[in-house]
Amino acid sequence: RQGSELAGWAMGRWTYEGIDLNHNFADLNTALWDAEDNDLVPHEFPNHYIPIPEYYTFANATVAPETRAVIAWMQRYPFVLSANLHGGELVVTYPFDMSRTYWKAQELTPTPDDGVFRWLATGHIPTACPQKGQNSRSPGFQQGCSVTLLSLCPLLPPAGMNDFSYLHTNCFEITVELSCDKFPHASELPAEWENNRESLLLFMEQVGHGL
Repeated sequence: RQGSELAGWAMGRWTYEGIDLNHNFADLNTALWDAEDNDLVPHEFPNHYIPIPEYYTFANATVAPETRAVIAWMQRYPFVLSANLHGGELVVTYPFDMSRTYWKAQELTPTPDDGVFRWLATGHIPTACPQKGQNSRSPGFQQGCSVTLLSLCPLLPPAGMNDFSYLHTNCFEITVELSCDKFPHASELPAEWENNRESLLLFMEQVGHGL
């Protein structure tokens, strides 16, 4: 209710237990890349449907009940396309969000399906309108993992939902930052819907396309 004028960017980011749900998923990237470096893929280690590490399943693991519920939902239904919606930026990010070399935050980390992800991400550009107080500039690719609409967006920390969905369930998931206003007022929501409606419908249509 405070709106962006009074609410800080971290407002609502963590659960009551202090967990950032968006970055609470198991790190499957490191296991895959280690296996690739040791020539174990795909004969001894899979490059898709990668199992969840045992440590992540322990009862005392720092995994939120909400995260466990979402993972169970993913495992129950064979989703192939997904988008999670955020506010605070105008950017679309996609796997791999985690950089292969942990100390290189700007490292390019494309997936084997990078072309498909770029297509899915650019589909949200044509009708996403510039927000109030922002200067529009041409969309472009950045860091090999995101399509920038208006502003730069840093790589997400390890164990993000996009990479987990892709490696554990083969679901192509992107993160759509819908607005530079992280907490739009209720009166502004209809305009936000109009700004993004056609792009979201176009995204959903992609589920019917084959290889």
